[in-house]
Formats: sequence, structure tokens, C-alpha cells
Amino acid sequence: MSPALVISKREIRTYFNSPVAYIVVTVFTIITGYLFFTQLFIEKQAEMRGLFGVMPLLFMFLVPAITMRLLAEEKGSGTLELLITLPVRDWEIVVGKFLAAVALVCTALALTLVFALTVKSMGPLDKGPTIGGYVGLVLMGGAYAAIGLMASSYTRNQIVAFIVSFAICFALYLLGRISQFVPELLQPLFVFLSIDTHFENISRGVIDSRDVIYYVSVMVVCLLLATVSLESRKWK
Repeated sequence: MSPALVISKREIRTYFNSPVAYIVVTVFTIITGYLFFTQLFIEKQAEMRGLFGVMPLLFMFLVPAITMRLLAEEKGSGTLELLITLPVRDWEIVVGKFLAAVALVCTALALTLVFALTVKSMGPLDKGPTIGGYVGLVLMGGAYAAIGLMASSYTRNQIVAFIVSFAICFALYLLGRISQFVPELLQPLFVFLSIDTHFENISRGVIDSRDVIYYVSVMVVCLLLATVSLESRKWK
């Protein structure tokens, strides 16, 4: 088994050996369910659009909460120095922790499948947008996790890591919302950089390669920056 997968399994065990993961996932599911069913009963339409409408905002709190401790805690407690003495490369540490965070995000998402089953019991479920929505949420969760891991790699303070990660995610979300208020020349750039715009495209049921490439690019860039942050200790 590769070192990255070993580190990933170790992180997943750490998540589920503490009450934090259960609390975060439970609170996330309750809030998501409340918002989803409230809108469902108001609109009285058997569809998942309400869920996919609130998830980008909820992810901004969930994912940074999951990732804030990944490297910041290791740095603060001094266990990172112990970890890097093992025969493992820096990028493998980063990838291992990233995979663990994505696994926890997917676990939280899996719990919301109950909502899809509920909608299906009330009427025909539009499979295209539903499948597209979940694919988009996995990609968005991966992008947020990479951003959070990058933020966690540059500080020893978990709260700082959370705030920086949240701020970057919120800024990427906001770009699409304010694009109509900026000069026309800049509008295509704002729309392209908006993480929410790409999700809206996928959640319509059409998975465009440009949207997938965007999310993968965000993940690769952030994981590279996190790796550079770890390697910077060698330059001192």
C-alpha cells in the first residue's frame, strides 16, 4: 500500500476515533435536512434543487471545519517533525490527508441520500440533475478540501486555518454573484473563477469537461502549494 493511502487510513481512523467528526457530520445533516425539507414543503415539488441550492454555502463551514486540523495541528503539537522522519515524501503526506478529508465529506454527502429517497417516494425523481448535483458536490467538496488543506499547511493555529479557508471559499463563491456588477471586460474572468457557477452548470445534469477541469485545477494548485509549504522547512 502506498504511503499516501496509509496516511489517509490513519487520518480517517483519527476522525472517527474522536467525537468531533460525529458532531460535525450530525450537525451538518440536521441543518441540511431542516433547510431542504422546509423549502420542499413550501414549494411542494418533488425535486432536489433545494438541497443543491444550500449545499455550496453549507460546505463553506463543513469542509474548513474538517480540514483545519490536518496540518496545523501536526505543526502545533510537533508531530509533523515525527511524521517527516518516516520514509514518506511531502506530497504523499499532503495527498494522504486530502483523501481522508474527501472521504469524510463524501460520508456526510452519503447521509443526504436519504433526502433523495424521500423525494422519490413523493414522486418521480429527476435522475439527471440529481446525479449531476452529487457529482458536482463531490468535486466542489474536493476543491474546498484542497483549499482548506493548503490553509492548514501555512499555520500552526487551527482557527486561523479555518478562517483563511472559509474566506477563500467564500471569495470564490462570491465572484459569480458579483460578476454582473464589475466592468464588462472582467465579467468572463469572474464567472470562470466562480466555484458556484461551475457547480450550477453540473447540477443541471450536464457534466461539461470545462467544469471538471476547473475543479481538478483548483485541487492540483492548492495541493501543490500545500506541498511547497511543507518543503519550505528544508530551506531554513
